[in-house]
Parts: sequence; structure tokens; C-alpha cells
Amino acid sequence: MARNAAQAICDNSFEAAARAAVYRAIFTRRDVRSHFVPEPLNDSVLARLLLAAHHAPSVGYMQPWKFIIIRDEERRRAVCEIFVKARQQELPQMSEDRQALYRSLKLQGICESALNICITCDRRRAEGSPLGRWHNPEMDLYSTVCAVQNFWLAARAEGIGVGWVSIIDSRALKQLLDIPDQAVPVAYLCVGRVSGFQDRPDLESKGWASRLPLSELIMSESFGGAGEGELKSAVDGLTPPGLQTP
Repeated sequence: MARNAAQAICDNSFEAAARAAVYRAIFTRRDVRSHFVPEPLNDSVLARLLLAAHHAPSVGYMQPWKFIIIRDEERRRAVCEIFVKARQQELPQMSEDRQALYRSLKLQGICESALNICITCDRRRAEGSPLGRWHNPEMDLYSTVCAVQNFWLAARAEGIGVGWVSIIDSRALKQLLDIPDQAVPVAYLCVGRVSGFQDRPDLESKGWASRLPLSELIMSESFGGAGEGELKSAVDGLTPPGLQTP
């Protein structure tokens, strides 16, 4: 009886429905590029997403992020031009057998989405107090990426689509958005309501890549270390809830 009571006290897990909702958001999140609908995004919803992003973990509690909200259509067209140029520069870097597929992919929804958000990292935010950054100064960038992920998962829970535009010249973007030297644009996001979320990531369904088997990515004690057979078997026996098997 005492043992059962102790277990109950130590169980800080969510109730089953809440736990399932968290995993559903993770497994059904998509990088949205082509399913935005022409509906405005209510500020009350956007505020909740930004609050979720602002509660991301950050090394040294530095909170290095800032959020630039971009609604102006002319400015977004200018960002789209930066994307087009960057894509033209990236294309020759692809192997010849993949260039045709690359050309066919829709990789941004800059003008179709309700709004854009540029999430930046202020690299001077922790000056004079480099807790957790002294040996690893890039931790402020990693912390900002955590804010991006929080935003993305909260958006999925709200039924809001998010697409990360990574094919972009950061210097041109900084100039367009008046981002100061000490700040780095970490993520440029297209945000808005969508007609639906696809069963599989677009790049997977289009044949660009497939998800790697997780059990092949688990190592024991050192890089490349064999072992953890039971864990790998447990992983192989799982199917992400809410996903259809191809």
C-alpha cells in the first residue's frame, strides 16, 4: 500500500488524453508550404503561440529571441525575391539527377500565408553573464531554435500551419528587416490557417527523402557503440499515433 502511494506521488505524468495530445502535436506537425488559406490570423491566437515560444528553454535563462511580425505585402514580396535568388543559387549544388525534382518542389508560402515571422537571436543578450556559453558560445542559437519548436508545436495544436523558409540569404534579409549586427535571423516562418495537414511530410511524399529508422541511430556508451538491444526493439515496435503507414 505504501509503495503504491509512493508511486502515485512520484507520477507527474499528464492524464492520458493530455499526453496523447502532446504526442499528436509532435507527430502531425508539418512544414507547410502549399496549403495556406486566405484567412487572417487572430491576434489572440498569435499571442498564445508567441507566449509558448517565449517559454522555451534557454541556456543561462538568457532568452535571446525576438519576434519580427511581417504583415506588409510589399515587404513579403521583397522577401520572396530574396528566396527566389537563393533558390537559383542552391540549385546547381544539387546532383543532376535531383535537380528536376528540386525544381518541382514548392518550398515557401511567403505571400500565401496570413503573415510571416522572423525569429532572431540577440548574440549580446548574455554579455557579462555567459552561464552555459563560456565553452559553447553557440548555445544562444540553439536556445532560439527551441523557441521556434515551441511556436511550431503550439501552432499545430491550434490548427495553424507553419513553414520554415531556410533557402534565404541572411545578409539580404537582415538589410531588408533592419536587423542590427548583433542579431542573427534564425528562422523565417510563414504562418497561417491551412486547408489541412498532410499525413506525411511533403518531402517524404514527393520522394525527396524518407525517415531514417530510429533504432539505427541509437548508440550505447560511445559514438558507434553497440548495445541497447531491448531499447531498439521497443523503438521498432512503436508506430507514431495519428500517422498512416505508407
